[in-house]
Amino acid sequence: MKLFRINICFHVMLVAVFAVMVSGSMKCHAQINTDQVMNIGRNALYFEDYILSIQYFNQVIKAKPYLADPYFYRAIAKLELEDYKGAEEDCSMAIERNPFIVDAYQVRGIARQTLKDYNGAIADYEAGLQQMPQHRVFLMNKAVSECEIGEYGKADSTYTRLLSIYPGYANGYLGRAQLRMEQHDTVAAMADIDKSISISKNIPGAYVMRAEINMDYNKDFKAALADMDEAIKLEPHFSGYFINRAFMKYNLDDYFGAMADYDYALQLDPTSMAAHFNRGLLRTEVGDNNKAIYDFSYVLRSDPGNMAARYNRALLYSETGQYRDAIADFDAVLETYPDFDAVLFARSECKRKMGDMAGGEQDYNRARELSRENKERQKENENDETLAQGDDGKQAEETRKESPEAVMNKFNTLLTVENDNEIKPKYENRTRGRIQDFNYHIDLEPMFFLSYYDRSDNVVENTYYIKEVTDLNSLRLLPFMLLLTNSQFRLYEDQIEAHFRSIEYYNGLLATSSARSIDYFARAMDFMMVKNPAGAIDDFTRAIELSPDFSLAYMGRSYARYMQMQIDETGDETGAGSTDVHSVGNITPGKQALPGGNVGGLPTLGERKASVAMQQIIEDLDRVIKLSPRNVYAMFNKGNIYMRMQDLTAAISCYTEAINIKPDFGEAYYNRGLVYLRLGNKDKGIEDLSKAGELGILPSYNVLKRMTN
Repeated sequence: MKLFRINICFHVMLVAVFAVMVSGSMKCHAQINTDQVMNIGRNALYFEDYILSIQYFNQVIKAKPYLADPYFYRAIAKLELEDYKGAEEDCSMAIERNPFIVDAYQVRGIARQTLKDYNGAIADYEAGLQQMPQHRVFLMNKAVSECEIGEYGKADSTYTRLLSIYPGYANGYLGRAQLRMEQHDTVAAMADIDKSISISKNIPGAYVMRAEINMDYNKDFKAALADMDEAIKLEPHFSGYFINRAFMKYNLDDYFGAMADYDYALQLDPTSMAAHFNRGLLRTEVGDNNKAIYDFSYVLRSDPGNMAARYNRALLYSETGQYRDAIADFDAVLETYPDFDAVLFARSECKRKMGDMAGGEQDYNRARELSRENKERQKENENDETLAQGDDGKQAEETRKESPEAVMNKFNTLLTVENDNEIKPKYENRTRGRIQDFNYHIDLEPMFFLSYYDRSDNVVENTYYIKEVTDLNSLRLLPFMLLLTNSQFRLYEDQIEAHFRSIEYYNGLLATSSARSIDYFARAMDFMMVKNPAGAIDDFTRAIELSPDFSLAYMGRSYARYMQMQIDETGDETGAGSTDVHSVGNITPGKQALPGGNVGGLPTLGERKASVAMQQIIEDLDRVIKLSPRNVYAMFNKGNIYMRMQDLTAAISCYTEAINIKPDFGEAYYNRGLVYLRLGNKDKGIEDLSKAGELGILPSYNVLKRMTN
């Protein structure tokens, strides 16, 4: 039985470039500065605001349809929005205009691969390899596509080439292991999986694949269980892992453990049909009939045609004396499986107990006749060796799969689920996009910023309060209600249009009326919403010049400068900024990374720009704290910037000061815990992470599992 299907994961980042300010109206396409609009579109793409970025690229395409780049970048946005056909078409347009955009072949190949056009994808990867013969992603995706169309020999050659160039590429070995599994060479597959895990212990798919082999082929449920434990440590929010681990525990006679896993899987995904069905079977086995009926009824409400759930519920209705309901369910099963003798025997018993002796006798006689016929048919099938050959054999095999014995086995077998939280192949480019995120797995809780929108997905509902925000909202001077958040929010088209209209309004107001700081602040907020940090910085600065004690303007400018710094860093292809304030990497206690990418030499231009920007951010945050000493979010942000500057002691001081003022500040506990781990203080790190988890910061538990393993 195949429990899992593992696809290879390609971790990728988005494209970003230097940002510039867009000023004035953008209504008239013929008059827009396409370079500026293009850069703003790429800013939005960098910050993963795909709908907004598409609108910008549409403007450039309308003004200059002969350019290749806007089609290419729009294709990336469409790919991220899972519009694969649209991404393919845009890449084709880009390639028509400039056949030397290597990345366009990559994006189109991924789109085609996702659409199952594997031959087209292979052609694109080969075109890319002509220009970049050692490109890792082209080689990897090409091998996966070749495997998908059954070209195992070619796939093997491609993997051999890939691993000869990148012998430390863990996903390469995992991909070849999948190829070996397709070839039924489990020994070679196991060797590749072991090699992948020896290189990187942080790929859950590797443990899942090894668990599959240990269970399906070796019947070693203990080893399979150990691997599933490791996968769950790395990916604790995927309900399917708990369902499959419960199956392993069941086979090891750990019924309580299996039940606990089903319960937890349903906490993660209350709509999981497999978890409800399996828990129903397990509850039946331990005699908890009424709760088992509840689980099967839940399945049937969503999937009335699930005959396995209906059959098992019918048996439970019969067991609990609900004969009329049992007969209704048996009737439904017999409509699909009219020769299912076990159902007729069971319905016969129900009819007898209800006093329908004639009906019961009729069902009983028919069931005995079918049972005899089924046994004779089974013996004939076993003696007919031609069933295993040719199309007729295939048809007979399908018939046998629906025999009463096979149906009974299917109706009483625990289900397993596929790994449906796979990361699909995505665009990867190491000289553009969020290069600072590569090979980083543990992220800091991000900085807080002013916004008009929030995405609340925490277990514990948090309200981030600043008195100044409440006071400003009460004056009704802004076009939208201001709030504080640390969650990025992608705007819908009508929201984007509303902010552009607001910018137009303030353009006119500031051109014809006496300037007020609140008007510059409001336009700055609109610029932030449409991912134009350069424009926001200028307007926040004007607001501060008019009102030097405007603390929210300093806070807004600090985050706008941070956004601009991220974009500027990523545009530096020398590698400056290879550690990000949002990423602290694989934590190795006692070891610290050097700031920037120019180890042992003079700082690069990008590093100098980042250093100046961070100092400006610190100055803004210090001004906020001076004006509002209890603003814990400014202190928290300051700690994140110190982390980016590798001043870990100063970062701890900032987080501690924030916690002293706000003892339930889970994000500060979490980040301080990560800093303690970086400094080698495991005890304090674990203590802080435990507190953060208690306060609803879910990633804490993932880190705790790694550190306490």
